[in-house]
Amino acid sequence: MLKDNLVILRKLNGFSQEEIAEKIDISRQAYAKWESGATTPDIEKAAKLAEVYGTTVDGLLKNETIDGVGTVPPAPADKNIWGSVTLGDRGQIVIPKAARDNMGMKGGDRFIVASDNIGIALIPAEYFEGKMREVMEMISR
Repeated sequence: MLKDNLVILRKLNGFSQEEIAEKIDISRQAYAKWESGATTPDIEKAAKLAEVYGTTVDGLLKNETIDGVGTVPPAPADKNIWGSVTLGDRGQIVIPKAARDNMGMKGGDRFIVASDNIGIALIPAEYFEGKMREVMEMISR
């Protein structure tokens, strides 16, 4: 888990083992041992790694997998990967329970559906509508 994430994140960010080792003030050999799984970093070094890679210590320690893809890199800090869902014939999806619980979602909640060229986002309607009211007030002054 940790060793796989360290390799993935280092390569995604285009760093050498030497560069990461310098950033967290250890030897390249010590970092190489973490990537091979021979040793593991202490919590302070893990926190520095998480900061360098823009994720969390928890993200470094867990492997996230998505059906049909396999292991994916840890999510950035304050972001989550909840797995994959299948779109039903009538356009329905079931949001994973862990995601619903984390976000405090419950039946009957309203959401604004937003998108870009890659995917969609669900924004709580009350939050979105409140922000729109703020914007309208600002431009009407």
